[in-house]
Amino acid sequence: MKTAVVTGAGSGIGRAIAVKLASDGMRIINLERDEDAGLETKLIIESSGGACDLIQCDVADTDSVKNAFNKIDRLDVLVNNAGVASIGNVEETSPDELDRLYSVNVKGVYHCLHFGVSKMKAHGGAILTLASIASKVGIADRFAYSMTKGAALTMTLSIARDYIDCGIRANCLCPARVHTPFVDGYLEKNYAPDERDAMFKTLSEYQPIGRMGQPEEIADLAAFLCSDRAKFITGSAYDIDGGFTLLR
Repeated sequence: MKTAVVTGAGSGIGRAIAVKLASDGMRIINLERDEDAGLETKLIIESSGGACDLIQCDVADTDSVKNAFNKIDRLDVLVNNAGVASIGNVEETSPDELDRLYSVNVKGVYHCLHFGVSKMKAHGGAILTLASIASKVGIADRFAYSMTKGAALTMTLSIARDYIDCGIRANCLCPARVHTPFVDGYLEKNYAPDERDAMFKTLSEYQPIGRMGQPEEIADLAAFLCSDRAKFITGSAYDIDGGFTLLR
């Protein structure tokens, strides 16, 4: 049984990926800062007959990630999913906000790569990092977020180049907007109840296909790229965006 580490699998895309990989027969290790959310994912997986371990971990903290990976004997698949969002242009982005995004979305990915690659070198493996369409195209008012997702893409390319002779494949996904609890929370926080349906429609129609993606759709592609069916694929960034980058 292959072992897959998924960061931030307590909800949304991360949970969907963990559940999908478990259904494909992998043992999941969920590195999640929110222990309660992580336990929910663990119960979902185990209730379907899968295997899941939870390690409470803050990917932004070096020692936390180091300690987590020290508990892992073998690593076959690493999914760097944990991330945070931010809205604002460069003038509106404070130094503290930039540091917050960098600590999770860039340094968090680095931490898992730094401590994870060494556990893969002897036998190879697959690494998948969640980037974004924001890593490829300019999106209004996403200065800090776009910066971090651009870094996620280029870190992927570096890993693919440096470790190809070790049998380690590295790819990333570049989704458009996906309907996750973050979206619902954003609407609840920023819009009155009678405004939310209209804004949800606006956010959905931002994708030319006319809707947001679903976490399970991202998970299906993620599972393929993490499987042996994709063993000829490395150093690639896959758009999964409802036509956004092609048709905008």
